[in-house]
Amino acid sequence: MKIIESDNRVVYTVSSCIDTIHAFTTRIGGISKGIYESLNLACRSGDDPENVKENYVRLCNALKIMPEDIVCSNQVHGTNVRVVDRSDCGMLFKQNVFNADAMITQIPGVALMVFTADCVPVLLYDPVKKAVGAVHAGWRSTVADIAGITVRKMADEFGCVPGDIRAAIGPCISKCCFETDNDVADALKEKLPEYAEECIGRRGNKFLVDLKIANRFLLKKTGVNDIMISNECTSCSDDKYWSHRKTGGQRGSQAGIIQLKVEN
Repeated sequence: MKIIESDNRVVYTVSSCIDTIHAFTTRIGGISKGIYESLNLACRSGDDPENVKENYVRLCNALKIMPEDIVCSNQVHGTNVRVVDRSDCGMLFKQNVFNADAMITQIPGVALMVFTADCVPVLLYDPVKKAVGAVHAGWRSTVADIAGITVRKMADEFGCVPGDIRAAIGPCISKCCFETDNDVADALKEKLPEYAEECIGRRGNKFLVDLKIANRFLLKKTGVNDIMISNECTSCSDDKYWSHRKTGGQRGSQAGIIQLKVEN
């Protein structure tokens, strides 16, 4: 991953997604205060709306996109994939946002954004069919195969060949910190029995689950081979990212964002 620093904002980009504007954001470089310090992008978190708006201005200036081009959703830890068009833009700060944990589009200039604070952000890009996707994969959506469902939706809607799709799995809680009871481990064993040993470890009576590797295996099962994985853990690096677990839910959100470039 490449690090871009612009006016003290730090975002991460992926070289394989060259024809897109995209990023995994951190919590660095905004103006929010207190538990939301500093680049909080969650619009309905309880943060001062004016601070969040300024955070978006700063981020969008750094990425050279427009806030009104962003499409976001109400993430419900499900498997709904929304095909997005220009009419869906301008969702920020609105209450009547559709429910979806993944979005896809072929329309240049439409910026897909998913919010995370431990869950797995996945960005998808097909350079052949010129299509992009953004996925929010918590553990429930992971074991329900939201990443694979999104790839298949891109194939159905846009004619994408999974082998052409490039995937980037961004910063999220890692195996070192994602300690669970047997419910998560059992669900993952049922979904990926052949890879359970690589995805699940033990710590005393608890299980350690690797959602990054699980999503990689699920993507590979669909035929996606070009997969980049961030090595950063949001819980370990809570000075750089928000972690729902570390804060007990008292926090802001970072985001994964991807937009097809508009040809001049």
